[in-house]
Amino acid sequence: MARSLVLNATFEPLCVVSDRRAVVLVMKAKAEVVHASDEALHAERVTFPIPSVIRLTHYVKVPFRARAALNRRAVFARDGHRCQYCGAAAENIDHVVPRSRGGTHTWENVVAACRPCNTRKEDRMLDETGLSLRRRPAAPKELTWIIVAVGSVHPHWEPYLGAALIA
Repeated sequence: MARSLVLNATFEPLCVVSDRRAVVLVMKAKAEVVHASDEALHAERVTFPIPSVIRLTHYVKVPFRARAALNRRAVFARDGHRCQYCGAAAENIDHVVPRSRGGTHTWENVVAACRPCNTRKEDRMLDETGLSLRRRPAAPKELTWIIVAVGSVHPHWEPYLGAALIA
């Protein structure tokens, strides 16, 4: 299923919607097509190009900035599916400061880890195991939720997402 990036009237990214939802927003004149994809949605008598990027015709006030939810998929996306202790392919998530020792389940305390490193660390602190982090964990940048939600960024979306997605 194709996805479309929805921009506010001021060209700020708001969300990602299905191709059908994007076509409906355009048909109801609630949005306009900024970039169309090569695909089309066919009806009995008419064909609609599926938009890749749409812009709302009226400004929508967003009460908060979207932030990626803390889950396995998001942690793996942030860490590039690599163990933050040795660099191998990650299979698990690990709390740097174990929850059994007062660690929190926050972006700053969770990293991707391979099975051997996760087993070696168990519920101990880093200095007790001899392991060290390759990179300090941090909350993802503002618009990383788009990559987490969709899996990749369409080339038409890059000008609207700008430097916000560059690590």
